[in-house]
Amino acid sequence: MARDIDISLIRTFLAVAESGGMTSAARALSLTQGAVSQKIKRLEALFGAQLFERKQKILRLTPEGERLMPRAYRMIFLNDDTWHLMTQPAFTGEIKLGVPLDIIRPMMPPILRRFSREHPKIQLTLVSDMTPTLLTALKNGEIDLTLTTESREGAEDQLLLSDRLVWVGSKNGEACYRKPLPVSLGSEPSAFRAPTLDALKKAEIDWQVVCGVGNLESILATVEADMAVAPYMSRLVPEQLTIIDSNVRLPPLPTYHINLHMPDSGGTLIARELAKVIRKGFSVL
Repeated sequence: MARDIDISLIRTFLAVAESGGMTSAARALSLTQGAVSQKIKRLEALFGAQLFERKQKILRLTPEGERLMPRAYRMIFLNDDTWHLMTQPAFTGEIKLGVPLDIIRPMMPPILRRFSREHPKIQLTLVSDMTPTLLTALKNGEIDLTLTTESREGAEDQLLLSDRLVWVGSKNGEACYRKPLPVSLGSEPSAFRAPTLDALKKAEIDWQVVCGVGNLESILATVEADMAVAPYMSRLVPEQLTIIDSNVRLPPLPTYHINLHMPDSGGTLIARELAKVIRKGFSVL
């Protein structure tokens, strides 16, 4: 026979497990110790298993309790997530999100899917460009919020992900061995252009630009064709390319950061809601 689990019993179980006692759990839950004890007894009766045992005045999880823990966390998360989804305001309107070209395909689909599912009446428009252009658009009020790739690590509420730059090339390619080194960098505002050229200069490596004007697709096309190598964030490397082995002895590149920027005013309510979804999406990467 199917049995329904009272989510309050699961909350009480986690409070006792995390605090190690009925009294401290009761304080955390604003309940009496007796009420906490009764909830644990109800949960144990429901499962037909003892979840705690007392050792030296401290409650310890039994093997059955240990088995319940990860599922208990998932149940609480799903419960709270569902509550948030069903009780939040039904936003309407349009929002414009800036996203650098190299982030869109590897990072954004699950985030965009979740936001669109939770806010079907919001028209979400992506504005894709290089970081300096996107920051200018944000300042001018042309977009509502933007992601960036920067050498500067953003503040705690801005930083989404830190990742090292690596050299990428065609699989089984030869471009990394050529002299002078053929490098594909794209147009002048490219975030990775300056640190890459600086690294090559410090390493005293002769180089030549293969793709000095163009967007991300131009860079990837020349690299995939084994015409050049290029700098790229290690966690975003496309499947058709490969990270060049350190034995090739190309100069190390710096760490870059994906940041989230809001307007100085703090942004609209729906922009802040989208920012929460973005932060949550990046937190599981």
